[in-house]
Amino acid sequence: MLQSIEQRIERVINNLLPATALEGKFGLPKTLDEQLAHYHTPGISIAVINDFEIEWARGFGVCEARTTCEVTPDTLFQAGSISKPVFALAVMRLAQEGRLSLDEDVNNYLTSWRVPAIAPWQPRITLRQLLSHTAGLTVQSFPGYSTSAALPTTIQVLNGEPPANTEKVEVNIIPGLHYRYSGGGTTVAQQVLVDLLKQPFPQIMCELVLEPLGMTNSTYQQPLPNDWLARAATAHPFSGVPLEGKHHVYPEMAAAGLWTTASDLAKVGVELLQVLHGKPPTVWNQETIKEMLRPQKTEQTQGANGLFLGLGFVASGIDDGFYFFHGGWDEGFVALIRVYARIGKGAVVMLNSNEGHPMLEEVMRAIALEYGWPDVFEKEKPIITLSQAESYSGLYLTKSGLQFQVVNQNENLFIQCGQQPPLQFFPTSELEFFAKAVNTSISFEKDNTGNITAMTLSQAGVMSLRQQPDKQIRAERQG
Repeated sequence: MLQSIEQRIERVINNLLPATALEGKFGLPKTLDEQLAHYHTPGISIAVINDFEIEWARGFGVCEARTTCEVTPDTLFQAGSISKPVFALAVMRLAQEGRLSLDEDVNNYLTSWRVPAIAPWQPRITLRQLLSHTAGLTVQSFPGYSTSAALPTTIQVLNGEPPANTEKVEVNIIPGLHYRYSGGGTTVAQQVLVDLLKQPFPQIMCELVLEPLGMTNSTYQQPLPNDWLARAATAHPFSGVPLEGKHHVYPEMAAAGLWTTASDLAKVGVELLQVLHGKPPTVWNQETIKEMLRPQKTEQTQGANGLFLGLGFVASGIDDGFYFFHGGWDEGFVALIRVYARIGKGAVVMLNSNEGHPMLEEVMRAIALEYGWPDVFEKEKPIITLSQAESYSGLYLTKSGLQFQVVNQNENLFIQCGQQPPLQFFPTSELEFFAKAVNTSISFEKDNTGNITAMTLSQAGVMSLRQQPDKQIRAERQG
């Protein structure tokens, strides 16, 4: 069994697939060492979940460039925004125990700070909105502070007062209507727990989440205590250069302040998986976890795979391909957790380099291939045979006069723009087409009589074009 796992690890680390400029297409396989060198990334930590358990965890590379201190499964990395879903578990535990309500106005819990009124209007904001990023609050993310800088209190962060390095957290759109990512909103929720429980935030998180899950290598303490520093990786923003002071400090702990390991984050995934599949809950019951992994507003669901943000976690996919995930980015650190809820598989990847960000998906793809994750690679689009290819032919114009000529060649559709050679488009339906050579798709519109009247071209942006009737074209040429 041990040899089998070692063989799986070898296959994973020798089969990283880099993305290319073309959607759904990848470069030749690379080794983990090759990609660490390519992205000037000193170290990486990986944990793999299989059959509802952590199958293996391994560190590769070094904690700091040009040193010999190797990354191990116990090496601490900053989790960045993965701090948020772990924090959401604390809020959900309190809600499950009836100690707070997800739908109560947070100003009824806050005592040291209040959501600011706007002129005579006082916004009403709930924890459900804060955890699903629909509260309409400002301040998307936090850059952190150097280890030598003066640190603001949470209240100073919320008020945007020195020495805080971000703006005031306030409502500037109507709450509850739209998704807009807000680390500022998560910081409001952090203050709700502190005011409610009257304890330091790291202690709250330790008691409510970290200890129950056995996350012994995790802490929200900021700055990181001296006795933890020896186990911490050094941050490397770009070019493999260590960050001065080794890392940034994040007093916005719930949003970005978690120090942890890939193994500890995998324990979060395993707990949620096992409870979802009938294990007696350690803390969170099945309904609480299901609530975290469902859309909080139907308007949040996007695309065929139903991408949405629940309470803390983002989720996507359908059937066995349904997974929950979250990424993280702190100065010099990136991370990603992805867990397949129905089939008990997943992984956590953590790097001590921002430049290494593409490796998160490269490693995930290698794991996906080895462990048979569903729907990781885009399925080849089905191509149909057109019944009346000639009906699409003609000249199409934008409002500004840009011309596209659609041509039928042996029942195959080609489009020519300007001096570009004709580009073939392949039909997936009577109205939807895509190009294999570039990241471009087109769709056609019909009138009530079934005639093609317009075309929409989508690539970096969207262009709308109207078909020019033959008589109109001849008149324009004669005029």
